Amino acid sequence: MTTTRDRTAPVQAERLPLPALLALFTAGFITTLTEALPAGVLPQMSEALGVSESATGQTVTIYAIATFLTAIPVAVATSHWPRRRLLVVALVGFLVANLVTAVSLDYTVTMAARFIAGAASGVTWSLLGGYAQRLVGEELKGRAMAFAFAGTPVALSLGVPLGAFLGQVVGWQLTFGLVTVLSALLVLWTLWQLPDFAGQKAEDRMPLHRLFRLKGLRTILLATGLYVLAHTILYTYIAPVLAGVGLADQVQWILLDFGIASIVSIWLTGLLVDRHHRKLVILSTVFFAVAAAALSLAAANPVVDYIAVAAWGLAFGGVATLFQSALMAAAGKHADAAQPMMVTTWNVGIGLGGLIGGLLLAGLGTESLVVAVVVLVTTTVLIVVFARDHAFPQQANR
Repeated sequence: MTTTRDRTAPVQAERLPLPALLALFTAGFITTLTEALPAGVLPQMSEALGVSESATGQTVTIYAIATFLTAIPVAVATSHWPRRRLLVVALVGFLVANLVTAVSLDYTVTMAARFIAGAASGVTWSLLGGYAQRLVGEELKGRAMAFAFAGTPVALSLGVPLGAFLGQVVGWQLTFGLVTVLSALLVLWTLWQLPDFAGQKAEDRMPLHRLFRLKGLRTILLATGLYVLAHTILYTYIAPVLAGVGLADQVQWILLDFGIASIVSIWLTGLLVDRHHRKLVILSTVFFAVAAAALSLAAANPVVDYIAVAAWGLAFGGVATLFQSALMAAAGKHADAAQPMMVTTWNVGIGLGGLIGGLLLAGLGTESLVVAVVVLVTTTVLIVVFARDHAFPQQANR
């Protein structure tokens, strides 16, 4: 896509433009924190809203549904908007949604606010990868994307536990209020530090059905969907998997192990992705497959669990950067239009992961969960290994 730029030109330097990337990192952090925070304060929210914990848990579900339903339509409708304006509108959406959540004691109003937040999430995720790449020269594109997407594992490993702690200390409403304040500060920081880029001209837009036919695109989306599906099944139901082998008291430490490894993975991905993209994708899928197999064969051994979960974290931490980079390389000048497809695919994987995992757990027990993950990730490994021409080529065409 050929774009014109606003008054501020992109940073073409050997160093990363950290103030601008910090805005993108924090946007990803707020997106993930807003989505997952209700899980950390579920009992308190349930009591205040006067509904069951199960009903309160649907505040997370409606967020994902909104992201899934709105990502592509909103992206198409706003493709001509300047990119910074669109991101600021999304951040204001988070601000309003979290503010309403913080002050509302009505379940219906809270659910409406959560839907708005989910729609803002779809917009934000559709922007992060392309925005990060436009900020830097060719040699730093992968590293910039890794920095931008690092907000997600940091939110999951540090933000959500901190939010749960604050929910107990100062109350869940004030916790959402603090996220609102962070959103407001981010709006100001974005307007100050983030360069603007023009949207797509009408004559440059490719219809979605033609975009979907670009070489490699469907393969990348399929691999992404299977990977996220497998991850969601395992991450969502890791507690019953461990409880089934007598390790229920280890769940929080094993998840901390996962979070730390994920952050390390983001750092390593940022260092290596620009030179070794295909190798990293293969390693990510293989590490995940090996970890799942180890959990399937020797889950009762705590040492195996910690090593396997660390390998899983190393596999997952940088995967958003890896798949997004592959998608943008395959889409070329139509990368901005392709990003919402990735967002939708990712959220389909999350939604189906929770559903399929629940059905497997109820019908066949915990062992079936890990077996399903092994099958899904092994399939993903094969797809990546054989997709060497267009989807995951040896040298990405950036």
